Amino acid sequence: MLALDVNQHMKVVNSDQTSHNIHPMPTPGSGNNGWNKSQPAGAPPFDVTWSTVEVPISVKCNVHPWMRGYVAVFKHPYFAVTSRDGSFNLSNLPPGTYTIKAWHEKLGAATQKITVGANETKVIDFVFKPKSGS
Repeated sequence: MLALDVNQHMKVVNSDQTSHNIHPMPTPGSGNNGWNKSQPAGAPPFDVTWSTVEVPISVKCNVHPWMRGYVAVFKHPYFAVTSRDGSFNLSNLPPGTYTIKAWHEKLGAATQKITVGANETKVIDFVFKPKSGS
């Protein structure tokens, strides 16, 4: 998972000794454009930006089916990627009420509303339920 701001530049680099075919697949109609580009070993990086908020954009390598990842595009600086144990930290949130959304690649999304005051720390837990058919 890679988190970016809208229009933030992302460099796609192939540091392997083999070719890859990078294929991000944004949701149709999202405003983000997908592409499908080969990147041979030693090729220069691709410079990419995403024009609208979208979580997630699935990315795969068409040459190596086990290679996949996700890009999350935001229009604010408040996001986190969880650690191995599932914990996360959203530091420096201004006081206010927020809707926190957690996303899991197999279990989907869950949201919670939270209000934080100045210099206040809150703990929230997300419990995911398996999608039907999982």
